[in-house]
Amino acid sequence: MACRAGQGSRGALYPGYPALSPSGIDGAGRPAGTAATSEQLAGIRDAYARSAAAARDAGFDGVEVHGAHGYFLDLFLWEATNRRDDEFGGSLEARVRYPASVVAAVRDAVGPDFPIIFRFSQWKNGFWDARIARTPEELGRFLGLLAQAGVDAFHPSTRRFWLPGFEGSDLTLAGWTRRLSGLPTIAVGGVGVPPRPEDPGTVLPENVPPTERVADAAAAIGAGEFDLMAVGRALLTDPDWVTELQEDRIGEMTAYRKPDEDYLDGAARGGAIG
Repeated sequence: MACRAGQGSRGALYPGYPALSPSGIDGAGRPAGTAATSEQLAGIRDAYARSAAAARDAGFDGVEVHGAHGYFLDLFLWEATNRRDDEFGGSLEARVRYPASVVAAVRDAVGPDFPIIFRFSQWKNGFWDARIARTPEELGRFLGLLAQAGVDAFHPSTRRFWLPGFEGSDLTLAGWTRRLSGLPTIAVGGVGVPPRPEDPGTVLPENVPPTERVADAAAAIGAGEFDLMAVGRALLTDPDWVTELQEDRIGEMTAYRKPDEDYLDGAARGGAIG
């Protein structure tokens, strides 16, 4: 059982609460939140560390630091949203510095033997073509800095895990992450979710049932491309998904349906479910 830290605070999701970001802008350069001060960043870093220690003391087996999808730490990593002129902005190494300092603080708080996973993504919500690393070489530098800070495993999040991570190679982003870092790697993206050809920037094979991606994931793990496969949205529609997989009843799996997510989200916000 692992605990995730760092969903972040975004004003659109939490009206009435201040939203902080590296530079107070979104990926299009529009105002978004307030640029965090050095003092605020130090306080947020300490909060990550305290939260991780609390998770360890509560009996969790590890923590995952969320640095993906346009949340707080991810905004430091992406050049479009990080225009800072201090030690946390500028080059790739500088943009990684604050998230790496958070990881280092978490490592200090939990000790050497408590697993730390770092989740990252190239894409951002509403900016599907965004890139932190444009080449495998840049990705290797990015991963190396986080590994030095104390990361034990990486969780690269993609919308379709089977798509190539970079042009000129069929290797997925998870595959590149595993190859370049040498650390355990979790792939995620699209297992049990029907393809949506209208998604911008996404090229998908036609007539491929989403359940077939289960076999693709198993084959990639067997080939050593990555170590684990994460599944999320499919479980909202089919709570027996894992049992069906364990019992080799893949053909009985029900593909994810967006109305199921909308219902659960509305029920949770309305207090109907806890």
